[in-house]
Amino acid sequence: MSQHALVLQSDFGLDDGAVNAMYGVAYSVDSSLRIFDLTHNIPVFHIWEASYRLLQSVSYWPEGTVFVSVVDPGVGSERRSVAVRTSSNQYIIITPDNGTLTHISRQNGIAEARYLDEAQNRLPNSGESHTFHGRDIYAYTGARLAAGIVSFDRIGPEVSIASIVKLPVMEAYIENDWITGTIDILDVRFGNLWTNISRTLFKSLDIQYGDPVEVVIKHEDTKVYQQTMAFGRSFADMPVGKPVVYINSLDRLGIALNQGSFAKTYHIGTGINWRISLRKNI
Repeated sequence: MSQHALVLQSDFGLDDGAVNAMYGVAYSVDSSLRIFDLTHNIPVFHIWEASYRLLQSVSYWPEGTVFVSVVDPGVGSERRSVAVRTSSNQYIIITPDNGTLTHISRQNGIAEARYLDEAQNRLPNSGESHTFHGRDIYAYTGARLAAGIVSFDRIGPEVSIASIVKLPVMEAYIENDWITGTIDILDVRFGNLWTNISRTLFKSLDIQYGDPVEVVIKHEDTKVYQQTMAFGRSFADMPVGKPVVYINSLDRLGIALNQGSFAKTYHIGTGINWRISLRKNI
């Protein structure tokens, strides 16, 4: 019986026993399972961030890894549950079909999707519980998959990949020597901004290390920041407290303050309504 790692993500936090209960269910399936946490500090109900954190992590795990992602404001409703196999044969298992797979679908690709039959894939004697599917359905089924007790094709019927729910996304683009994209997420602990602007697109403006870059940030139609800063290899290229444009660990453009929080200092948020534009300042 083959066994794979089980990786858990949720918005449950660690202030009560919810995550611990998920661990307990998984270990009850197979006490030799290797279980890891991606994060349980997704902001409550924040499906977009859950989607992005999967993108940040999934491709670095070995083939066959089983992921459970539970950010589920629609728990107990008619929203469906799905299991997907990525094109590189990692699993994002098990997740509500509510947009959590947006970034994985776009960047990694989904090879196969299956409807998770919640009546069949459920912790025994939990049939009257309708508010903790993370424990009763997702962790239980994810553990059975990781332990090799059930195969992916036995989870439920195949569904169209095109039917998987996606959140709205804006592609970065160039217009009149300006690159415009979105601020997708924060490097939370340090307050750096991570954008959807790729290194390749940014370098098409012929910007070299040390060059000045004009940066404009808008929230919807309101300009909240405009300044010129240098393009650096790392934060330390700038004096403490000074801003820098850099390439982050996902090969996308980031904005930071050396040893400070850019997001807190300038009250910057994330999502499709937060736009960033840059150009080479000649």
